[in-house]
Amino acid sequence: MSRLDKAKDRLKAIPRDYTYSEAKSLLNQLGFREYNKGKTSGSRVMFYRQSDREKILLHKPHPSDIMSVSSVRDLADTLKEIGEIE
Repeated sequence: MSRLDKAKDRLKAIPRDYTYSEAKSLLNQLGFREYNKGKTSGSRVMFYRQSDREKILLHKPHPSDIMSVSSVRDLADTLKEIGEIE
């Protein structure tokens, strides 16, 4: 099983301790690049994949790196919709 497969499986399990760093790593492996939405974006971050122009918006958690369960679920649902995970 590859690192990418392990990362996808961990996301699909919707863990309570899923971190923004893990999400960023997974999205980078899938070809997405992180973009800050501007000076006034606060903690909102966009991931964009140029090949198919897919966009994923995330909230960068603070002060901890752990994402909320609802954000993890939203990320998993979005990746299912675009066919990246089953």
